[in-house]
Amino acid sequence: MAPLIGRRLRKGAATTAVAAAAMAALTASQAPGFANTDHGDRNREQRAEEAPAPEDTPIDGGSSYHTDLPPLVTPDKPGSSIDLPGLPGGSNTKPEAGIPASVLAAYKKAEAALKDSNPGCNLPWELLAAIGKVESGQAGGGNVDADGTTVSPILGPVLNGDGFALIKDTDGGAYDGDSTHDRAVGPMQFIPSTWASWGRDGNGDGERDPNNIYDAALAAGSYLCADGRDLSVKADLDRAILGYNHSQEYLNTVLSWFEYYKRGIHEVPDGTGVLPSGDGSGGSGSRDKGKDSGKNPGKDGGKDTGRGEEQDAHTLPKPDPEPDNSTPTPPAGDDGSPTPTPTPTPKPPTTPPSTPSGTSKLTTVGAKELSTTAGTGFAQSPRVKAVDTAGKPVAGARVRYEILGETDTRFLGLVKSATVLTGLDGTATAPKLLAGEKTGAFTVRATAVGREAAPVEFTATVKARPVPKADALARLDDKKLTAETGGSFADPLTVTATNKGKATEGVPMTATMITTAKDPELNDKGPYFLDDKGKPVRTLTALKTNALGQFTLPKILTDDHAGTFLLRLTAEGGAVLDIELTVTQPAAS
Repeated sequence: MAPLIGRRLRKGAATTAVAAAAMAALTASQAPGFANTDHGDRNREQRAEEAPAPEDTPIDGGSSYHTDLPPLVTPDKPGSSIDLPGLPGGSNTKPEAGIPASVLAAYKKAEAALKDSNPGCNLPWELLAAIGKVESGQAGGGNVDADGTTVSPILGPVLNGDGFALIKDTDGGAYDGDSTHDRAVGPMQFIPSTWASWGRDGNGDGERDPNNIYDAALAAGSYLCADGRDLSVKADLDRAILGYNHSQEYLNTVLSWFEYYKRGIHEVPDGTGVLPSGDGSGGSGSRDKGKDSGKNPGKDGGKDTGRGEEQDAHTLPKPDPEPDNSTPTPPAGDDGSPTPTPTPTPKPPTTPPSTPSGTSKLTTVGAKELSTTAGTGFAQSPRVKAVDTAGKPVAGARVRYEILGETDTRFLGLVKSATVLTGLDGTATAPKLLAGEKTGAFTVRATAVGREAAPVEFTATVKARPVPKADALARLDDKKLTAETGGSFADPLTVTATNKGKATEGVPMTATMITTAKDPELNDKGPYFLDDKGKPVRTLTALKTNALGQFTLPKILTDDHAGTFLLRLTAEGGAVLDIELTVTQPAAS
């Protein structure tokens, strides 16, 4: 993943100092080819400005270089930052609150998919929207086709070591069109090597395309949820964003848009969203260098300088040595003085929200004892309700569900624990439980995270699968089975087991050589099988039909006795089939 690719490197009076800081930033972000380079004081200087990389941040090429942040201004006042996202007040009827229909649908679809596959992550779609805004201006204003694929490629700068990290080609140019160096690709800006690991099929077309907003949104969500993160926890949220791009300024910018979108958005038609530009707001979606977007003109009349090009320092926001975690620093005015920011008046909420701080008790909702058969999902999930000291439901409380005991049962997503937020009614339902093959009882414990409320435990039992049965057995063909003494039957013997006319998988069967149908004693002469040790046997057990309800017997051999013999097949459920075997003496030579 390559967030903020194409952000212009700062250009001011001290060009040499800027270049040094940029090189130090590359090193601090673990850029391949730079991580072991000694830059002395420059490196330590940069680390003082940037947040340290969390140990569990999955930086694997997704954040391999550092670039400057885009100017962040409102669309109606280019060059101003009075109504930056993150500041209270202002109306979300502004163009910046509009998200193109397909892009918005992709974010919400990704949120729903991860709610099923990784519910403990608690990924909000607004976070994807915030990153999508910063990375590409919501796919270049929603410039996507009916399937969600960008009409024109969104590509970052060539990572050839000139102002950025040196990343040699990893995809043969398949995604970025460059067979020499890599470039970040698509609306969520994935480096090809990262896409190879994190690419997802978000629209169900059987392909993983970083240029498709549905695929890219699901991949980005999966990336943010990595390492068991719970994004409802501030520390995990920060780590996830820093894992996308290791920059404190980037973290602040994304968080500001996150808060902005949580206040309310409106859907706009595809292709009509606010376009990123060299002097616009939000992300810097990649287009051809020097091409005029024709929309959202800034001070330069709408000229797009293109990603990776330098830009005069006065058009860029100045860094705050100690940036806060909500609002980007307003850029300076034309005379160099800070742009005045009026004090906004926050609007009080119409209904005071309940908070997790009042959680004092967890109570069971529904069944406390759950059961299912091996290899199936539990019909019911553990469910609890969080209430305060007055017995009123508490919304937004974090409830952790854990599977305890000797079992291979897991929550959906194949995890043993998951944290879920309570709804407005105070209830929190655990992810679906999927039983493994191990039978027996185990415990599911629900705990109010960070509260002293007593945990609630559920008893879950996995029962053995019912034994499949067959009421009829039939040969796959009716060919007569013959062989000579001292030889073997050349034709394989395959039978089908059915139950009420349907082929049945897993039906246990027994094959026995018997004397007669009326007196089915074990025959001690005639045709026989070989056991695992190569010894002759005339009974085989533990045979089972396959997925088609069929079973092919192993090779049947003959001794020196000629005559007509009988093979009996018996299936679980009572079905019986007798098969005649004819053994003859070899023809005279």
